[in-house]
Amino acid sequence: MSKVRALWQASLTATKRALAWNIDDMLPPSERFIYNFNSKEELKKWHLYSDSEYGGLSSAALEITDTENKQSGTTTGVFSGNLSLDVTDGTKWNISRSGFCGMRSKKFDGFIDLDPYDTIALKIKGDGRSYISTIYTENWVNSPGQMEDNSWQAFICVPKHDWVVAKIPLAHYLPTWRGNVIEADIEMNPSRVVGMSFSVNAEGGVPGAETGPGEFRLEIDWIKALRTQ
Repeated sequence: MSKVRALWQASLTATKRALAWNIDDMLPPSERFIYNFNSKEELKKWHLYSDSEYGGLSSAALEITDTENKQSGTTTGVFSGNLSLDVTDGTKWNISRSGFCGMRSKKFDGFIDLDPYDTIALKIKGDGRSYISTIYTENWVNSPGQMEDNSWQAFICVPKHDWVVAKIPLAHYLPTWRGNVIEADIEMNPSRVVGMSFSVNAEGGVPGAETGPGEFRLEIDWIKALRTQ
């Protein structure tokens, strides 16, 4: 009996190990690169926008660094420019505010599924300003007749001159409509992400962050999705 029991226990242990291995094998990796600013080709995935489209005088650029980032050993992306509160004389646009710039990704070929993840991580170096991280998802919150994607936003306060890895739980992104928070209990659908953006405003943002017109600069190494739980 002892030999039979030993064989049975060995078989049971092997079965448990096989099941555990199969479960682990089915899980997605604990992190997923979404963007990696390691070449000029990466810039083709983004486009710039600013208040200049509506009569403002702000300007923005997106470039790849010429020298390597010593910490990561790769090139990085630089989103920079100048924020202005002024408006072009005689503009046909009745704009209520100026002083904003942004970089927005072009739509993915379909969707990316971030449902297995709970956090967005960004390796960035900034200028003391606060920036807005936006995730765009398939339009189901707004009226189906509207062509705009749903937007979910969170502020990032970026310290001056030092590389940091900022981590934003997906639960901290708030639903917005043209920059205003939607006062409703709505959950993001992370399985239908269509794009992302970063923007900066001359006014407002996180208390304690630098504000006002003038130059801005945000350096980005990579953007990842993390599973922390």
